[in-house]
Amino acid sequence: MKTHLVILSIILFGSLLPFAIESKTLDPYKVLGVDRKASPREIQKAFHKLSLQYHPDKNKNKGAQEKFAEINNAYDILSDEEKRKNYDLYGDEKGSPGFEAGNSRDHGGYSYFTSGGPGETGFSFRPDGWQNMGGQGNSRSFSFSFGGPGSQSSFGFDDIFSNIFGGNMRGGGQSDGFSGSARSQSGSSSSPKSIRSVNPQLYKKEIAGKGITWLLLSYSPTMKGTQYYESIIEDVAGSLQGVLKVGSIDCEAESSFCKELGLYPRGAPKIFVFSYRASQNGSLVEYVGDLDVKKLKTFCQDHLPRFSKRVELGHFDFLSDTGETLPRVMLLSTKKDTPVIWRALSGLFHQRCVFYDAEAHDVSDPKVRSLGVDKLPAVVGWLSNGEKHILKAGISVTDLKSAIHELSVLLENFEKKNKKATSTQGKKMQTESGDKQIPMLTGSNFDAICGGRTPVCIIGVFRSSRARDKLETILLSVSQKSMSRRQNAASSSRDSISYALLDATKHPSFLNSFDKSGFKSLDKLLVAYKPRKGKFSAFVGEITAEEVERFISSVVNGDVQFTNTRQKPTLK
Repeated sequence: MKTHLVILSIILFGSLLPFAIESKTLDPYKVLGVDRKASPREIQKAFHKLSLQYHPDKNKNKGAQEKFAEINNAYDILSDEEKRKNYDLYGDEKGSPGFEAGNSRDHGGYSYFTSGGPGETGFSFRPDGWQNMGGQGNSRSFSFSFGGPGSQSSFGFDDIFSNIFGGNMRGGGQSDGFSGSARSQSGSSSSPKSIRSVNPQLYKKEIAGKGITWLLLSYSPTMKGTQYYESIIEDVAGSLQGVLKVGSIDCEAESSFCKELGLYPRGAPKIFVFSYRASQNGSLVEYVGDLDVKKLKTFCQDHLPRFSKRVELGHFDFLSDTGETLPRVMLLSTKKDTPVIWRALSGLFHQRCVFYDAEAHDVSDPKVRSLGVDKLPAVVGWLSNGEKHILKAGISVTDLKSAIHELSVLLENFEKKNKKATSTQGKKMQTESGDKQIPMLTGSNFDAICGGRTPVCIIGVFRSSRARDKLETILLSVSQKSMSRRQNAASSSRDSISYALLDATKHPSFLNSFDKSGFKSLDKLLVAYKPRKGKFSAFVGEITAEEVERFISSVVNGDVQFTNTRQKPTLK
């Protein structure tokens, strides 16, 4: 109370202390060089331009760092709707009008009156509040600091009078009025305003392995330049809206989480992209380039999902009847590389659709006409039963976000249609196939199935009942295809194929005929055997309908390299 009376006496009756007076214009509109009616986007652009010009890492001139701090402080006020409104009304972003509200326009900035060392705080008057003490009546705000280093006492003009007349002082001497000292000009804020806050739960639920690229900022509230990083990220996110999402992680609040992910910032914020470039499950990749919108945007595009296979038209006859349970979609565009939109969609619909894309320039091209496309770009889809659909022709893109939304709706509807078709086709195949099955290879039927009169014999090798069931289901489906169906045994057609299963636990020597290891480490594999030539090729990748179909198609087309057998395989 005594302290407050002393301060009040100084204010009301004149200062007995020598003040070092420093005047500095801090009107945020003037600092950023924008009009008071400037839009948020115009403010952001101005901030970004000035930040690049005065960033301490790029500008070593005297005063650049101070100017950079002013720019960040101005942007902190004008980029926040509430703070900007308060400033326009009262001349201060905190919204306390002080003793007199005064004129809400043309605030010239702040004048600082300081006493003591670093760490001190004080109080401030509203514009025009110093007129009786010889101040300038030109809408300036004045700030005072008292006490020595480490002092935590901070008063607003309202606090002084409320305390004298019986009001409650807020805990720690803090007020909701104007701060006694100038706002920190480090350029940091408690958290980025327009970027979603990320915690471990959100990371697990919406980021890790979800097929969507995220641009992430890791920071600490005390770090300088956070707003500068945020501005760069906002610009990139704006230009890639719909293609990626953005988030920030406060590594002071989420310390263990940041250390676990390896993105704890040291001295300055860090930028990461959750990338699908190297792994289908995704991984965090740090951006270490220049803080430049164009370069960061390119980096993000390079790390978008790559789940769409780039193909050439004319090599997709097998798409008409695949046996795969997932629908297949192919984009035809004039782009030499997979377009950004299609890469983003391939991530959003990963493991829901199989993606392809091909370059096409002219609808008069026979390969394009064969697909039924009359306008480009176009999206063609195949249901799992082989039924073809033109999902969209003559695609017009006004912006990424709307295009992503429109095509997502198309793919979602096609996915639903495929589920109905798959259910119907499954019941039909079950009825038609009856007791049909892939034969088990034995000594008695080996010559009939994989003898010298058979051009190619596809053998599904298994070591467990589960592996056998999966192989039999896939091979049964593939064997129904016209391109790979076995013809009459007496036929000399080079394209005829036979199918069989082999229990590797009962016939280990059979596999040793192909490879010395006998593929003992594998639970299941496919062997394409050419009896006439004594050659074989083994497929040891992931056994799915899609991959098996692709392997057999490559065998038929001669695109698979065959190796001589070690000896003629036989079964006893």
